[in-house]
Amino acid sequence: MHVSTSASRVTGRFRWRVVDIVVASVIAVACAFVFYAWNIGYEVPSALLKPLLPGLQGLLAGPWLLAGVLGGLVIRKPGAALYTELVAATISALIGNQWGPLTMVSGITQGLGAELVFLVFLYGVWRLPVAVLAGAGAGLACGITDRILWYAGADTLFTVVYIAATTVSGAVIAGLGGWLLMRALAATGALSRFVAGRDVARRV
Repeated sequence: MHVSTSASRVTGRFRWRVVDIVVASVIAVACAFVFYAWNIGYEVPSALLKPLLPGLQGLLAGPWLLAGVLGGLVIRKPGAALYTELVAATISALIGNQWGPLTMVSGITQGLGAELVFLVFLYGVWRLPVAVLAGAGAGLACGITDRILWYAGADTLFTVVYIAATTVSGAVIAGLGGWLLMRALAATGALSRFVAGRDVARRV
């Protein structure tokens, strides 16, 4: 009986509520517009970084990785990181960008990169180091996916630098940035129906 009750409690904690779906979708939509702006805005800094070292433009990948990390940190349920990143990428593709439907492939792999880190910690640890690792996981997945989809003929130097750069960018911009954004949202009371919001409130 005790085992059954404990199992039910764990299952309930991981079960998605309607509010989880709604908020995850709102996060995805908001991040899709960040993606849309960055699809254009990254061109200038990318042109400046490319001559410095091949692959260094990977440092600009972070904003495209934010949705999955932020969604995971807020919703704290299995699949949240994958859902928010994929929905944001899908909206970005539908709005129109230079990469077309393959944007959704990136959304899947990047979301999985963050999702696997949250899974390793059994969806039970949500501190800054885990957020940074989730961002790095998304960045690593981004670098590998981009190398396959867009840089198939790239040499070893470019490959190493690019993947390292996307991983660092993911850790800092999506990981640290996503964690700070989650705390800022929680501080406003917007996440009061989520564990994330209650955690921040207890620490203030």
